Amino acid sequence: MAAADCEYLELLDLQAGLKEGIEEIFPGKLWVRAEVSSVQVKSSGHCYLDLTQTEDGSVVAKARAVIWRGQYFALAAYFQAATGSALAAGMSILARVQVNYSELYGLTLVIDELEPQFTLGQAELERQRTIDTLKADGLLDAQKSLKLCRLPYRLAVVSAPDAAGYGDFCRHLEENEYGFRFAVDLFPATMQGQSAPESVAMALDAVQSSAVHYDAVLLIRGGGSNFDLSCFDDYSLCFAIANCGIPVFTAIGHERDCHIADMVAWEYFKTPTALADFLIGWVHDVELDWMETLENIRQALIERLVYTAEQEVRRSLDNIRFALNANINELDHRVALLEAGIRSSDPRNVLSQGYVLRQPDVCAVG
Repeated sequence: MAAADCEYLELLDLQAGLKEGIEEIFPGKLWVRAEVSSVQVKSSGHCYLDLTQTEDGSVVAKARAVIWRGQYFALAAYFQAATGSALAAGMSILARVQVNYSELYGLTLVIDELEPQFTLGQAELERQRTIDTLKADGLLDAQKSLKLCRLPYRLAVVSAPDAAGYGDFCRHLEENEYGFRFAVDLFPATMQGQSAPESVAMALDAVQSSAVHYDAVLLIRGGGSNFDLSCFDDYSLCFAIANCGIPVFTAIGHERDCHIADMVAWEYFKTPTALADFLIGWVHDVELDWMETLENIRQALIERLVYTAEQEVRRSLDNIRFALNANINELDHRVALLEAGIRSSDPRNVLSQGYVLRQPDVCAVG
C-alpha cells in the first residue's frame, strides 16, 4: 500500500491525544524529585528550569518546568530563607507540580511549591557519603602527614582573580606590622558552581608542576551562600586537595562550621584575613625563636670570654705569685747566710760568701 493511502493523524490531533492522555493519567498535583540543571528568570518574571535525573553520571530523564511570575518571587524568597541559597543549577529539589501538555510547547511541569528541607537533606546526605568515601580511601588525613617548612615564603594562591577575599588576603599580608615580605603567585580558578571542582583541581596540578617550589598552597574564596560554597564538599575537589604534595590551607569564608575541603586540608581558617594572620604569626614566632637563639649564643660567648679572661688573670696571678715566692725564698736564703756569717768569729767568712758589710758612719764629735 502506498504511503499516501495510509491512515494518518494530523500532528495537532496527535498532540491533542497526548495532552488528553497525559492529563488524564496525572489529573492533579504531585510531588516530583529532580535535579536542577539550569535556571532562567526572564524579564517577564517567569522562572524557567530544566530538570533532570541522573544515574551513574548519565542523564536518564529530562523535563522542562516553570514557576509563573505570580508565585515565583514569594516561592524563591521562602526557599532562600530556608536554605540560605537561591534556587540554582546543581540542586536536588522536591517540587509540587501540575503536569501540563501543550500541543505547541510539549510537556511542561508547572511548579507551585518547593520543599527546602529536602534540598538541605539531600545535600547533607551527599556530604556524608563523600566523607565516608574519603575516609575509606585513606585520604581524610593525608595532608596532615605533610610538614610545613620552617619559614613559609613562596605561596601559591588558588582563587578567582577578582575575589574580594583574595584582595583582602593580599592587603592584610602586605601591610603586616613587622614588615615581613612574602612571594605570592596567583593560580586563577573558578571558585563556585559545577565547574569549580575541575577548575580547582587543574590549578593544584599547575602549582605542583610549576618550576617554582612553593611552600604552601592557599585556597581562598571569601564567603558566599551555602550553595555557592557547596562545591567545597565535592569529592573530586577534596580528592585533589588530599593528594596534593604541598600543604594546603583553605580560607573559604563560610558560615557553617567547615566544609569537607577544610577537613582534608593541612589547616583551615574561617576567613582569608585569618589565614594571613596565621602566616604572619608563624613567621613572627620563627623570628622570636631565632632572636632567642642568637641571644643564647651571645650570652654563651660572653660567659666564655669572661671565663677565659678570669682564667688568664688567675694564671697571671699565679705566675706573679710564683715569681714573688721564688724571689722571697732567694732573699730568705741570702739573709740566712748573712746571719750565719755575722755569728761566726771570723768576719772573713762573711766576705767569703760574697757579702760586704758596710761600716757604720761615725760622726765626729767636736
